[in-house]
Amino acid sequence: MDKKQVMERYILWKSKVSGDRKATLELEEMAEDEKKIEDAFYRNLAFGTGGLRGVLGMGTNRMNRYTVAKASQGLADYLKKHFCGKPCKAAVSYDSRICSEEFAKVTAGVLAANGIGVCLYRDLMPTPCLSYAVRKLGCEAGVMITASHNPAKYNGYKVYGDDGCQITTETAAAILKEIEKLDLFEDVEEISFDEGMGSGMISYISDEVIDSYLAEVKGQSVIGAECQKFDKSVSVVYSPLNGTGLYPVTRVLSECGFEDIFVVPEQEKPDGNFPTCPYPNPEIDEAMELAVRYAGDRGAELAIATDPDCDRVGIAVRNGEDYVLLSGNETGLLLLDFVCARKKESGLLSEDPVFVKTIVTTGLAEVIAASYGVRTVNVLTGFKFIGEYIGMLEQENREGDYVFGFEESCGYLSGGYVRDKDGVNAALLICEMAAFYKAAGKSLYERLEELYRTYGYCLDTLHSYQFEGADGAARMKEIMRQLRERKSPLEGERILQSLDYIRGLDGLPPSDVLQWKLDDGCCVVLRPSGTEPKLKLYISVTAENSKMAEEREKRLTDKIEKMLYH
Repeated sequence: MDKKQVMERYILWKSKVSGDRKATLELEEMAEDEKKIEDAFYRNLAFGTGGLRGVLGMGTNRMNRYTVAKASQGLADYLKKHFCGKPCKAAVSYDSRICSEEFAKVTAGVLAANGIGVCLYRDLMPTPCLSYAVRKLGCEAGVMITASHNPAKYNGYKVYGDDGCQITTETAAAILKEIEKLDLFEDVEEISFDEGMGSGMISYISDEVIDSYLAEVKGQSVIGAECQKFDKSVSVVYSPLNGTGLYPVTRVLSECGFEDIFVVPEQEKPDGNFPTCPYPNPEIDEAMELAVRYAGDRGAELAIATDPDCDRVGIAVRNGEDYVLLSGNETGLLLLDFVCARKKESGLLSEDPVFVKTIVTTGLAEVIAASYGVRTVNVLTGFKFIGEYIGMLEQENREGDYVFGFEESCGYLSGGYVRDKDGVNAALLICEMAAFYKAAGKSLYERLEELYRTYGYCLDTLHSYQFEGADGAARMKEIMRQLRERKSPLEGERILQSLDYIRGLDGLPPSDVLQWKLDDGCCVVLRPSGTEPKLKLYISVTAENSKMAEEREKRLTDKIEKMLYH
């Protein structure tokens, strides 16, 4: 879109939202900044399998009540066509982010105006609760208002299908087609939230649904009758990172017998500004800093944090007097080993047990799963693909074959009651795991070291490279194009296998992912993020010890960064 078209869009918005004082003021503040206007209007906010996600503010490339309403109208039009005019219902939930409750009510008002019944959580609730409600209430769709672990300036709009999974590529394309037909200010039907409640088109989800979800989470416990093998006096510091996890996580842990749970006071209550953790991602040190500090003060064995929509979990474990923040891969390896061992010991593994992971998740998991006779299935990046595989098993009456699933970005799930990663489920399993090893006289860190000694050392890292705005998006596209055309994309490396998923591969749908497997067992993956203006680089290194792995990883990283910024 050229500058003239961008300015025309900007002027149109100023005229159309003139009755909205806050929107008008923000648009007027842009008037002297052409770059800001361009970034806000150069495109429509992308709608894909992750729905919408973007910076809050006015503009077609921003998250605001208008772009949310337009997306909701497109979703409504899709549902009416796809279900041939039959009555439809949709579940809606939201997290603690700025404008989340407003966007949830806008979504509900648009869907209700289009004859679609809406079931809305009365209070903010985690993403897995939304996935659960879709199936529990027999809904045809679900919407979760969240930007997951992104910084405070972001919000998002995730769409779920009637199977409780995030929508497929095909469904996203069909909804996008409906959205693109719409005039943002002329074609959206909406009633007020109060009108929807009064007419019965919008209703609150009952506490019984929440209780049922929490009962399912508790049903994932692997303690069984072996209580003597678990020491529940394990001391835990927990942070919901000012998000949705406080009530469900603390309630489940308490009802499962964990009493020494301390909640980080500064991060206890919902707050979309995330004042003590501007980037509320439990994968990074900064987000875990307060929890680790309190853990040290209290001598706790474990610090746990969930992201704002409580589908991801990060942990720090004690090693002597220090605390070590584990990566998503490391926590996943521990959980996979723990769940497989306990289920095998209890005779709960089926004849064809299955572990599901994404293609960028550590390959060491496959080795550990195999040691228990558990088969590994690899899927594309994104937990929705793990959820889809669980659904396929259910359709074949093989739901009992699913043992565990995880992705490197701190997402875990041990049951098919939801079809997305579940931070409440993971928090319970992590505490049970800590209690099990405490009873055996060892820490989680010591158990991780045992796994490395048994199966070999593996270092898995993730590097993200920011490419903001229109220029950044074009640059990312050009980098991926150039790499596809190069005969030797990694200079000086012997590549055993070069994999390009752009047209689909190994039965997986198309995805903008490049993967290189090297002759020394290392693996490199590069892909654009589906939710942020970033290129993501995943490096997996196998070596005799951590020092050798770190040196090899640095050489690979330096080589690739030189290529990205030449």
